[in-house]
Amino acid sequence: ISAGLDEAGRPIAWHHRVCGSSVVARFAPPLFKNGLDFDAVEGAAEPPYAIPNILVEYVRAEPPGITTGFWRGVGPVHNVFIVESFMDELASAARQDPVEFRRNLLAHNPRALAVLNLAVQKAGWGQPMPPGKGRGVSLQFAFGSYLSQVAEVAVDEKGNVRVERIVCAVDCGLPVNPKMIDAQIQSGTIFGLTAALRGAITIKDGRVEQGNFDSYPPLRIDETPPIETHIVASTADPGGLGEAATAAVAPAVTNAIFAATGRRIRRLPIQPA
Repeated sequence: ISAGLDEAGRPIAWHHRVCGSSVVARFAPPLFKNGLDFDAVEGAAEPPYAIPNILVEYVRAEPPGITTGFWRGVGPVHNVFIVESFMDELASAARQDPVEFRRNLLAHNPRALAVLNLAVQKAGWGQPMPPGKGRGVSLQFAFGSYLSQVAEVAVDEKGNVRVERIVCAVDCGLPVNPKMIDAQIQSGTIFGLTAALRGAITIKDGRVEQGNFDSYPPLRIDETPPIETHIVASTADPGGLGEAATAAVAPAVTNAIFAATGRRIRRLPIQPA
């Protein structure tokens, strides 16, 4: 991924090449058209920001001997991590606050701007953090819903990361069942946090090494941060939420790690420094 900024620090050119296997080509061949896997580029092909010149490409590359499948969050998980991490890097290059940098690109998109503003307001964005702690933000439009997350993290002297708080604002259209929305945000966030912090799958001698939750451990209760959900009142058509928070949480956490330590995270799962 690459971009060019103008003198005001706004992106004027954007190029994103997504390379990976095509689950759609195997599971639903009629939907794989002209060499494009629509799911592989969701969250990348139409970011919520105003970018005047944008090129997003998909290159199919199948890993030999490994059959890939859908995972909770599907295409937007890897794309939102890349896009939102890169947005923070662009904000840093432009010497702007990450939230203000995003706001300046959302005048055309009031629903995206509303969830961003609500999340950062509820999280207390801009309030000072003690040494070794930081806040990070992410914003996305995926599955028909707008969602923004703010993560607060603490990083110890060995580089170990502990997520201490997650604040989420969501506009999923008409909110039919607020308690279910809260449950989906909590479960999706925990699922995404598990993957971001420790969700590696490794292969040795042709076999996956992880066999159960002892070798692929989910977050435990004592490791799970408080998760706040704030719902934007809307009369728009309902969108999806089962996978939205899974995609949003990783970049919020890695951007918070940068705020705390100055260290950029470009690969997942997160490793100690």
